[in-house]
Amino acid sequence: MTGAQTMTQKINRSHPDELIVGLVSISDRASTGTYDDQGIPALRTWLGKALTSPWQSVDRLIPDDQPTITQTLIDLVDVAGCDLVLTTGGTGPARRDVTPEATLAAGTKEMPGFGEQMRQVSLHFVPTAILSRQVAVIRETPSRAALIINLPGQPRAIQETLEGLRGDDGSVTVNGIFAAVPYCIDLIGGPYMETNDSVVKAWRPKHAIRSKG
Repeated sequence: MTGAQTMTQKINRSHPDELIVGLVSISDRASTGTYDDQGIPALRTWLGKALTSPWQSVDRLIPDDQPTITQTLIDLVDVAGCDLVLTTGGTGPARRDVTPEATLAAGTKEMPGFGEQMRQVSLHFVPTAILSRQVAVIRETPSRAALIINLPGQPRAIQETLEGLRGDDGSVTVNGIFAAVPYCIDLIGGPYMETNDSVVKAWRPKHAIRSKG
């Protein structure tokens, strides 16, 4: 589906702790059908493995147009009611790469640690990771708040930055960004997210961990 073809509507939760996540793929060519979008399918697949608590997504495939990106992010938070929005694409230095600027325009607080850590992970693979400009923000309204994160454009890079890096023994050697997402969502008043530890272990201080059962 494309942002131009889909009217944003309020999403109803089937459970109080169901996460509403917006998945936004930003690409001129994919949005016009020149090639198949890979970003949204990659995000859906990864979330399906990583989350053990309920979730549903609101998907948007849109071009590299700054006003369109900003308005899409605002609509997903303010109208659809997303708790988390993940974007993919448009974060490089090319002239049409305007996702970071559009994201900052939609946010009320910048969260620079997310972009810093994504570049740190990616630098283990390619020196051109320093060209990536991903940002993250909180968007606050009078009644609620959401976390918006820019991710890389390639499915493999998406997985690496979300999960982090593991050694030969399976232990985490470089933390991915998603380990911090559930507690961030807690702090801004969103649903309680639980993860599959074999994919990514959510970190919370002891006082914030719910007892099971």
